[in-house]
Amino acid sequence: MRAVDHEAPVYLHQLPVPGEDRYVCLALVNTRFTVSHGRVDLLDDAEAAHLWLVRHALLPDRVDLGARQSGRLRALREALRALFEARTAGTRPPADALEGLNTALAAAPATPQLAWTADGPRRADVPDTGNPAAAALSLLAEDAVDLLTGVDVEQLTECAAQGCARWFLRSHGARRWCTTKCGNRVRAARAYARKAGSP
Repeated sequence: MRAVDHEAPVYLHQLPVPGEDRYVCLALVNTRFTVSHGRVDLLDDAEAAHLWLVRHALLPDRVDLGARQSGRLRALREALRALFEARTAGTRPPADALEGLNTALAAAPATPQLAWTADGPRRADVPDTGNPAAAALSLLAEDAVDLLTGVDVEQLTECAAQGCARWFLRSHGARRWCTTKCGNRVRAARAYARKAGSP
């Protein structure tokens, strides 16, 4: 069981949603959400964005992240949100969202290499690490491309709980909420509305 840091704000203890363990781009999109006391943005400044990238093993702790780079990370998050919405709605995404993803992909293009493991030869795409922040953006964008073009995209959905804007992968077709907490909140609100409406 994971130890809880009692000094950290309560919203950092939120449970990851289904799919974040396989696609870090889902975790990125879910860095902006609402809790009972208001909106939370885990990337609201360069320091917070740096911490998020380090916690997700996308950036070495010793590498600084500037305001421009953290702004690019937030822009990629919003582009991914727009692309997810377009994919689930079956519509074309906004041109700037597609351009934002493609710009992040090109920020640190990977070089194909041949790797030889105990299982034999395989292709390995090694990202350009000359600019670690750009490499992190490129990896996040590549992860999103894998999600949007893979078989898991059919399970991609936004939480149906009012006020929750987190995206997740449904484990079964009937699932509508990212966590049981959201599901319980919706059921409690329905029960309260029924009770308040009864004479």
